[in-house]
Amino acid sequence: MKETQDLFPTRLERKLGMFERIDPVVHSEGEQRKGPLSEAELDEFERKGFLSFEGFFDEDEMAAFLEELGDYENDDDLKLSEGTILEPSKQEIRSIFGIHEVSERFSRLTRDPRLLAMVQQILGGDAYIHQSRINYKPGFKGKGFDWHSDFETWHSEDGMPRMRSVSCSIILTENGEFNGPLMLVPGSHNYFVPCVGRTPENNYKESLKSQEIGVPDDASLRDLMIQGDIEAPKGPVGSLVMFECNTLHGSNINMSCWPRSNLFFVYNSVENTLHDPYCGNRPRPEFLANRKDWSPLKPAK
Repeated sequence: MKETQDLFPTRLERKLGMFERIDPVVHSEGEQRKGPLSEAELDEFERKGFLSFEGFFDEDEMAAFLEELGDYENDDDLKLSEGTILEPSKQEIRSIFGIHEVSERFSRLTRDPRLLAMVQQILGGDAYIHQSRINYKPGFKGKGFDWHSDFETWHSEDGMPRMRSVSCSIILTENGEFNGPLMLVPGSHNYFVPCVGRTPENNYKESLKSQEIGVPDDASLRDLMIQGDIEAPKGPVGSLVMFECNTLHGSNINMSCWPRSNLFFVYNSVENTLHDPYCGNRPRPEFLANRKDWSPLKPAK
């Protein structure tokens, strides 16, 4: 794998202070900046680090995905797959990774022309899928996700060199205030927060269930939350949240009876392909970090 200078040191034994980002937030310039997102929406994305669209997809469009989702929940063989992460109780599914490789229907959705055009507009060119997953939160039992920056993990454990990646979260079951919706810290993408602690080999086996390494310190989180507050975009089935790879986010446990399921597609620029992991460990499995196909995605017909 390629070697390069580490511009975002993290996972060290000593605490380093957070510092301002050095990469653009919207990478397109000039005519390339024109696209489905308006200039006001691009400005909002640059300012907050995310955009939300209520009912981006029709519920009828999502019906087939929900039906397939129900099949996965009852698939005992799928629960044994390495890409399926179970809750600590080992009875309920927490996440299914590589969903676009499991299902042709989900694969086509990654290449939906409406999604892809916005992604290309933000990233300033072609992209490929770095990671895909479904996150489940069953009623009463769904655990939360600690505050984190995806980029901090992808940089340290996957070797993603720069901040030129965007996530699309599609709501598959209604997200309300009581079933553990995605929470984001506006403006937090403008700072990189180094985390303390060496990364154990195969850290993903524990971190995907309960993350302890790669979690920002309380003082940095407090400063960023006081500066930017916290927002939790909510909406019906088919709503969409697009967020920048360095935006701090997390979610609470689901204390309600209503399950919550969100689909995540992570798009990375073809000009930002992976190096060796900066933490010095072996690369994580393919279902977490795509290293086998960095060819540009083409819109589905």
